[in-house]
Amino acid sequence: MQEATSAQKNALVLGAGIIGLCSAYYLQQAGFNVTVIDQESEVGSQTSFANGAQLSYSYVAPLAAPGVLSQVPKWLLNPDAPMRLKPSLNPADICWGLRFAKACTAEQNLQTTKELLSLSFLSRDLFHQLFEEIKAVDFDRPGKLVIHRDRAHFESAIKQLELQRSLGCEQEALNTEQCLEKEPALAPLRSQIVGGIWTPSEEVVDSFKLCVAIRKNLEAKGVKFLLGERIHSLATVPASTNSSSSQDVEVVLANGQRLSAETIVVALGSFANELLDPIKINVPVGPLKGYSLTLEIEDKQQAPYVSITDYERKVVYARIGNRLRIAGMADRVGLDKRLDPKRINTLITEAKRLFPNAGNYTKATQWMGLRPATPKGKPIIDKTQYGNLWLNLGHGALGLTLASGSGKVLAEMISSQTPSILVTPFRQSES
Repeated sequence: MQEATSAQKNALVLGAGIIGLCSAYYLQQAGFNVTVIDQESEVGSQTSFANGAQLSYSYVAPLAAPGVLSQVPKWLLNPDAPMRLKPSLNPADICWGLRFAKACTAEQNLQTTKELLSLSFLSRDLFHQLFEEIKAVDFDRPGKLVIHRDRAHFESAIKQLELQRSLGCEQEALNTEQCLEKEPALAPLRSQIVGGIWTPSEEVVDSFKLCVAIRKNLEAKGVKFLLGERIHSLATVPASTNSSSSQDVEVVLANGQRLSAETIVVALGSFANELLDPIKINVPVGPLKGYSLTLEIEDKQQAPYVSITDYERKVVYARIGNRLRIAGMADRVGLDKRLDPKRINTLITEAKRLFPNAGNYTKATQWMGLRPATPKGKPIIDKTQYGNLWLNLGHGALGLTLASGSGKVLAEMISSQTPSILVTPFRQSES
């Protein structure tokens, strides 16, 4: 039901990935006339297209963690490492790296985990409402099993489980045989699994199908989509009389057209800085390049039904319909959108070790996307110094999981409503 809290003000949402679409969904619900702009010809065509497909509500701990920095030298020397770092003298990259290093403490990791869980639990509740309205997106609730091959890592995971339980997560530690009972397709790995962490509440969805379904839902409600329109820049203009700032911004399209609105939301992920830097908004969002394979399942007994995360290899597996999505890697290599065949081959090799007979890997669809990550691993959901400009970006690998909650609290903030959760942790200054 559309609320009438905004007196039918206009809103422009820049970006038609899952973050932009959920922003548009809740702004429309709050009573705004919404227009979504994206340079792609279809929604969800960039980072949201073929991601890991897991709605990982209980697994939100950030990449910045104790012990990560000690692994960096090994990653630099290993071309098959789950994370790859490209040395850079770019001041923004250096600043991002220093802030990331500063966040790699137990105290900061715990604080960020608590903050992200509040957003992910809100997102879970909202997605369940959304999925009642929007169908045919390969949504399922298979649960998630994180398998461990290293005893020390598993014991550390059990300690983390106890913390997660205290924060509201439903999780259970399993031995090897219990892991195989949960997912018989893991049989080829029996001798290597020392244990696993089982989370029954975790879900899966086809992110691209979800994006298309949200677009159709919003179009039926009057939301406009300007697809295939490249945004050239944001131009500063004198603020409207009721603005809290001395300046607003307008959107300048590549064709020269200028668009104005009472509210403009930047939800452009890794590409946001191309628009924000020229107007002196500095957000520490850097791309983490990830890869995926989508495999048509030929033998359902040989492919997992339960979502799997291979902890040591940092590869995730999710069954979406009759397909197996395999995703992994986190490469800090800038805005490089090339598909690296070596990384794809590494992903294929890892998948074949676990599920060799699930399907024909030579026919798997290959993909890469740029996850927009902040050093602390928290998204930025905040107003800028410009009166009409807002940010909803920097969700890293959790964009799909956190999308509905992020869109909801953004719409609440813009509408001057009390947010559903504490939003201070997601201010620009906290990233």
